[in-house]
Amino acid sequence: MPVKKSQIYSSLWSACDELRGGMDASQYKDYILTLLFIKYISDLHKAGRRSLIVVPRGASFDDMYAIRHENDLGDKMNKMVEKITSANAGIGNINVADFDDGNKLGDAREKKEKLARLLAIFSRPELDLTTNRVDGDDILGDAYEYLMKNFATESGKSKGQFYTPAEVSRLIAAVIGMSRRPANGAHQVTLYDPACGSGSLLLRAAEASPVKVSIHGQEKDSSTAGLARMNMVLHGQDTAIIHDGNTLVKPQFRDGDALRTFDYVVANPPFSQKNWMTGFDPSADRYHRFEDGIPPEKNGDYAFLLHIIKSMKPRTGKGACILPHGILFRGNAEEDIRRNLIKRRIIKAIISLPPNLFYGTGIPACILVLDKENAAARDGIFMIDASKGFIKDGAKNRLREQDIQKAMDVFHDYQEIPGYSRMVPLAEVYDNDCNLNLPRYIDSSDGEVRQDLFAHLNGGIPDADLQELGDYWHVFPQLRSQLFSPSVHAGYSVLSIPSGNIRSFILESAEFQKFRAAVEDRLSHWMQQSRELMMALHEGMHAKEFIRTLGDSLRALFHDMLLVDEYDVYQRLMDYWEEPMRDDVYLIAAEGWIFKTSNLTRKGKEKITGWESSLLPEALLQRHFFPNEVEELHQKRLQVEQMEAELDSQEEEQRGDNGFFFEWEKVDLAALKSRIKEIKGDLLAAEELAFLRDFLDRKNTVKEWKAEIKTLETKLSIQTRQACDALSEEEGKMLVVDKKWLESLRSGIHEDVERVMHAFAQQLKTLADRYAAPLPEIEQKVAELKDRVTAHLQKMGLTWEGGSHE
Repeated sequence: MPVKKSQIYSSLWSACDELRGGMDASQYKDYILTLLFIKYISDLHKAGRRSLIVVPRGASFDDMYAIRHENDLGDKMNKMVEKITSANAGIGNINVADFDDGNKLGDAREKKEKLARLLAIFSRPELDLTTNRVDGDDILGDAYEYLMKNFATESGKSKGQFYTPAEVSRLIAAVIGMSRRPANGAHQVTLYDPACGSGSLLLRAAEASPVKVSIHGQEKDSSTAGLARMNMVLHGQDTAIIHDGNTLVKPQFRDGDALRTFDYVVANPPFSQKNWMTGFDPSADRYHRFEDGIPPEKNGDYAFLLHIIKSMKPRTGKGACILPHGILFRGNAEEDIRRNLIKRRIIKAIISLPPNLFYGTGIPACILVLDKENAAARDGIFMIDASKGFIKDGAKNRLREQDIQKAMDVFHDYQEIPGYSRMVPLAEVYDNDCNLNLPRYIDSSDGEVRQDLFAHLNGGIPDADLQELGDYWHVFPQLRSQLFSPSVHAGYSVLSIPSGNIRSFILESAEFQKFRAAVEDRLSHWMQQSRELMMALHEGMHAKEFIRTLGDSLRALFHDMLLVDEYDVYQRLMDYWEEPMRDDVYLIAAEGWIFKTSNLTRKGKEKITGWESSLLPEALLQRHFFPNEVEELHQKRLQVEQMEAELDSQEEEQRGDNGFFFEWEKVDLAALKSRIKEIKGDLLAAEELAFLRDFLDRKNTVKEWKAEIKTLETKLSIQTRQACDALSEEEGKMLVVDKKWLESLRSGIHEDVERVMHAFAQQLKTLADRYAAPLPEIEQKVAELKDRVTAHLQKMGLTWEGGSHE
């Protein structure tokens, strides 16, 4: 039976635990990914699926597993990998891990045991890759991406460059137009990455294409190139060509003496490489890559950019490159190159990204979008400052789904949003000496808090400050007049209620109730549409298409609604998709709607071994079918918690000096009974005896209550299993869709609406409090306090003169 994606990820990550300690993640990733590759191609052949990859006799995963107890296991595994490499000349060398390396894996015994445990982990049922691949949804490829991300996180600052975050890769695929069908009707396009690392950027770009993609990549590090080759196969891209070697010195993709050109070129090259000229003379470059200028000797950013441009098809080529912000404004040779590229009008757009996004560096970077098609007619550069849209993810920052989608939408529609995006005319760029630093063109800074001196002196809230909340007043036209009245000073207003009551006043207002109802109407409409889509899910459907359709419809629904940000609502959906909805949908895609649990009895006796219905949580079914029993259990648990808290408090009190438990090691039933028996009949210990008997009675009561709770839990669990097994498919689908998915989404979106209102109330309160005490009032207060202090001092026989006292 297929398992959840999260279970696959967990098993793979537990394999990494076997290797931690002896080496860092930049090294042990090679072992894990090589085994994953061998397991996949072996299971593929075992299942009889067609593949271009040959698994030679005696070199499958099962062959490895069969010899897991042999002393020369590592050496034999190396020879098996070599067999696979020799039999598949098209994929190149994949010998990236030495399974016989004692320095990394330990002495002979430790090495054998460690490798045997690794093989055992990869033999688990959840990693049976003959059944865990859903058509159209690359579960295994996603697992590989999961591992690569975690390896990059653990590899440290200097060793994580092999991986481009998937979120950035998706954005690049979108802005170069990979999702659009070729205008010439071609059934295949070519894609190239001259610094491909482990291949993640290439694969994300190819994934977006509606037509077949011919993938080409080159990577300087041979070990990383091997990982890229395996990555291609794991993602079903068996025909991808990955070469190793230095792209700048010896590019591998050539047509005669000229560089081969491609429909699309993407890259995340090493930032500011200092030795890029080593091995060749750019002034005598045989491929004519540096006709727009030679980059500085100790900074290779523009070297990669010029190689990318030369590798794009002459009239229609498109590309995107991730580079540090310095390329936008640095002077001298780089300024000359930048000016030439601007004159050629090849730079279509610039997207500024958040800092600390990439593995291996914390500096902020940008995406340069390049396009040779219709370049002569281009009269501006579209700029997007997406540097503030991210979330913290451990030590790194990460683009959220809403950040990616917003940047995509704005780019494709050339939307100009103040502080975020703008089409900058080339004339303006020339006026700025071809400096492309985004802050020159887009002011995305948070405005400074404006202080109105007149209001501080005379009171009142500036109408100009209130007017900045225009979207709120547009939705709540009467609320402003209900909250504020005109001041005696023109251009200023006075709050009509205490500032502490603003929040409750807004939430209880008729206009807010009307707004909330409008949101609910839209949400209900979307939920009805989505319910039909969800109920129609079936075995073999494409999970990624499903969530894309769901997200697009939700954004469209809230696109024109003031105050509710369509991207915030979209993020709420995508967060829920990550956990737990994605696992549910993938299970349905793999096996359909299955709700049954395991058998309840064994040899005539009831046996509960844990909940096994993946789609329907036990707690959800209990709330639905047995609400009274759930409430009864809840109340009994509360009683136990309250009684135990009282007993713990009394025990702590009696452990103090002169307490009844002062010298006790343990206060349990046996110790209590023993002490009661010991002091029974002792008149001097009557108080202690009474306390201990009461304490023991309550301890026994708690024990009885817990036994009763356990009996009720077992009974309820059996009833729930029986109810689950009795469900028809239609009833089960309704529970999953209505009670699990849609109810959770509705609750989350309502939270977003409430948060919008709380933010509005806080802004109003901040304004009111800022000008609540004008200067004359403060001066009067100071004078009153001074008079009171003087009076107190006089009563004490002291006088205050000129700031000194006598």
